[in-house]
Amino acid sequence: MQTMKYLTQSFVLTAVFLGLTALPTTASAASESVLINPGSIKWGDAPPSLPKGAKIAVLYGDPSKSGPFCMRLKVPAGYKIPAHWHSQAEALTVISGTFYLGMGDKMETAAAHPLMAGGFHYLPAKEHHFAISKGASIVQVNGEGPFDITYINAADDPQKNTKQ
Repeated sequence: MQTMKYLTQSFVLTAVFLGLTALPTTASAASESVLINPGSIKWGDAPPSLPKGAKIAVLYGDPSKSGPFCMRLKVPAGYKIPAHWHSQAEALTVISGTFYLGMGDKMETAAAHPLMAGGFHYLPAKEHHFAISKGASIVQVNGEGPFDITYINAADDPQKNTKQ
């Protein structure tokens, strides 16, 4: 009887452990618990609304739908996002590197403020801003979806600019 109880407990613990390790790395709703270590983050190409060269990882939620989301953006040295705005507020945290943010309708690199790893910036909805990364950087963006980007100068939109 004691052996059967031990086997049952072992089976349940093994099933729970295997179930946890089989979880996807992103959750579809904010009510789901998410645990992700850096080595488990799945990176993919950033959407075409961002300049080429960036990678993105969605940690939870779905940025294309209504509701909370958390994503990371990995950019190479020399990466620039021209002046733009978002219809929803966003909270940005620098994970690694130094990410430069500037406010306004055009990119003025001298006016950009450096945010080092651990730095935080809150952007209200429709705030005109631009971003630059002189070295490789990773930033985390938290917000309410749907996430969008509207370029101040339509010619800066990578989806419309075929020279990229």
